[in-house]
Amino acid sequence: MNLIKSKKRVADHGEVFTPTWLVDAMLDLVKDESERIDSRFLEPACGSGNFIVKVLQRKLATVECKFGKSDFEKQHYALLALMCIYGIELLADNITECRKNMLEIFADYLNVQESDDLYQAAFCILSQNLVHGDALKMLASNGQPITFAEWGYLGKGKFQRRDFRFDILTGMSNHVEQGSLFAKHEIFTPIMAYAPMTVRELARMASGNAAKEIA
Repeated sequence: MNLIKSKKRVADHGEVFTPTWLVDAMLDLVKDESERIDSRFLEPACGSGNFIVKVLQRKLATVECKFGKSDFEKQHYALLALMCIYGIELLADNITECRKNMLEIFADYLNVQESDDLYQAAFCILSQNLVHGDALKMLASNGQPITFAEWGYLGKGKFQRRDFRFDILTGMSNHVEQGSLFAKHEIFTPIMAYAPMTVRELARMASGNAAKEIA
């Protein structure tokens, strides 16, 4: 793998990609967490997805081990695995590539096509979880504060979504429970909470993002 796209990008943005062997070695240091389906990972400079692609692959291996014999459980827990991975990337071409890479891995694992609800639900999730923006300024590319969705699986095919501002989550980090991106402290009030949703309802939300880049 080429670790740089151009010398100019290195000079302008400090962009250097992490080799696969090093990604694996680093994730092995947190092996239990990187393989747990509902552990949350945030990569603040995700590039084209070197780290989070590997995290997704590890989580999906756990899904297969635990739920591979039930299509229903396998599909819903695979979606939960995707829901628990987050990224921020400054460069537009990188975030586009990252989302495509993640979607391709998810779709290949479940053998779903673009017309399937699961594919569209994954599209919706990636449009929320992988943000084109500046992690240092905590702003999305449109100048608005970065917002992340906290997803949860309620069982029986229902998912919960609550939205939080990244700057508030980070600024109040003293209240965050160890190992959790989202706090349980009462000061962390979501800016938006949604009624429980099915895969089909998540897929319908994707239509609102269809005009955007995947991307």
